[in-house]
Amino acid sequence: MKQRAQSPSSQRGTALVLIVIAMFVLILMAGMAIDVGHMMLNKSRLQNSVDAAALSAAKTLDQTGSTALATASALQALGLDVNTAGNGELGNTYDSNSLQVTVQYSSALPPFTPGSATGPYVRVIATGFNFPALLVRVAGISTLGVSATAVAGPSPTINTACNIAPMMVCGNPSPLASYWGYQINAPQVLKSTAPGSTQVGPGNFQLIQLGGTGADIVRQNMAGDYQACDTTSNTVQTETGNETGPVAQGLNTRFGEYSGPMAGTEALFPPDTVTAISNAPTLTADSSDNVWWGSTELNYQNIDGTAGVFSYNDYTYRETNGPYDFMPATDGPGDYGVPGRRMLTVPVGDCTGTANGTTTVPILGFACFFLLQPVTQSGNTDYVIGQFEGNCQVNGDPGPAPGAGPGPYIIELYHDPGSPDS
Repeated sequence: MKQRAQSPSSQRGTALVLIVIAMFVLILMAGMAIDVGHMMLNKSRLQNSVDAAALSAAKTLDQTGSTALATASALQALGLDVNTAGNGELGNTYDSNSLQVTVQYSSALPPFTPGSATGPYVRVIATGFNFPALLVRVAGISTLGVSATAVAGPSPTINTACNIAPMMVCGNPSPLASYWGYQINAPQVLKSTAPGSTQVGPGNFQLIQLGGTGADIVRQNMAGDYQACDTTSNTVQTETGNETGPVAQGLNTRFGEYSGPMAGTEALFPPDTVTAISNAPTLTADSSDNVWWGSTELNYQNIDGTAGVFSYNDYTYRETNGPYDFMPATDGPGDYGVPGRRMLTVPVGDCTGTANGTTTVPILGFACFFLLQPVTQSGNTDYVIGQFEGNCQVNGDPGPAPGAGPGPYIIELYHDPGSPDS
């Protein structure tokens, strides 16, 4: 039996249906490509904002020890970042209070376990960023949404430090010597006041060469001008000579004192926000580098309990609660005070076998000292006295594992297993 041929109109109808289906598929595929790209762009925008919030919170927590201030800092940073140019949809979502933001704190990493009252690790979670779909609406999808998390906190101990002071302390190279033989909170002479130190060698005053030699370089580096880096297992060259004037003029900018060639350099070398020191008399050191406040010899056990002595604990309290001697900068360095200027990062050297004059000393690591007072100078005698704190924030490259120490660190982002893009 012969099959009945389809009429031209029937063929045109079938073709039209196929064309409509094909166009729908093409529109859907194009829509998916456009909307997925749109979604990934917004995901990236949100992730950048959350990263900024986590870093800001971690830095504030590190400086103040207050999770309340850290949370406020995270929300402020997030609010500023989401409203920058190009973040229209994200900014609108934030401004309409549709973006849900959670800030959590953990004492360890990994794993991140929320609930710590002090951190130091911070997680910022942002959800509820929903925005209209564009072309996939043809498939019944009207909105798309993304979320993001970020974790930030102190890095492992710095192996490479980039803003060190031009001084060196000698440390115990034994692997069993905790903190290279130093005691947390103990006051320490950072620059010898007389030549012939038994630690470094005759002719040395614990100064080191950073970027060159001479009084001008010592002065600038004491103020914080040295931006290059040194690495554990490298060596440093000692700087011979006392350089009492340049040492005092450079270091004392950190207390808001600008004398000699440092006059007018407030914008380059701002003071710390807290420059308070112990009541009179000033701290001194004896020939054995023991630190004295009047008739009281200070050590790690009594420095916090001696009335009238301004220690690192007093400083951190004032940094958190005020009052400030110089208000914190709002527009950048030189505007007002900058927290942390009284913290010095110095190389710890293996002084075994050092010789007379300029000598090479291997670096064991880097240590952090809190400047207890401005440099007091009388003729060729000057005292640079710090309090050993082990850890502080610096610029540089961290080691491989969180929690390693002691030593300086940076604030950095960590991968959050709950967010592949963090």
